[in-house]
Amino acid sequence: MAATYTPIASITLGAAASSVTFSSIPQTYTDLVLVIQPVAGASIYNSQFRFNGDSGSNYGGTILTGNGSSAVSDRGSNLTAGFLDSEGYPSTTAGATTQIMHVMNYANTTTYKTTLNRSGRASQGTDLIVNTWRSTAAVTSITLGSDLNAQRTTYVAGCIFNLYGILGANA
Repeated sequence: MAATYTPIASITLGAAASSVTFSSIPQTYTDLVLVIQPVAGASIYNSQFRFNGDSGSNYGGTILTGNGSSAVSDRGSNLTAGFLDSEGYPSTTAGATTQIMHVMNYANTTTYKTTLNRSGRASQGTDLIVNTWRSTAAVTSITLGSDLNAQRTTYVAGCIFNLYGILGANA
């Protein structure tokens, strides 16, 4: 059980941006939690992330999406970015949605990194995503965007990005 969430960094956009980067992430926590709070008008479609600027085919993920009456899953491997949310529900049509990414053991240099991501839209459905970054490097930066290869995301002014560190119960 986590002792506490400690704020590491916060970004509030003053102007539209196609990507956002957290850099120089301290290595003093057990896990990271990233909370993205977009605002209406943000064009967030197929949101993705990269660790440490790695654009190699080192990511894999499984997406589970449900809307109360049906569920869909999708999986990708050897990807150049990890999934933040499902590409099935663009925020421009479904309304802004909070996205939460939990990065486990981010500073560990002997294991691959795993994330659990959650997002939901009241009128559309919810996503649960598990990602793996096949690298033993510690996570020192996170870049967020939509379809990072084509830059289809636009985070509008007012979008808020908060990064927290979590200390383990024994820390």
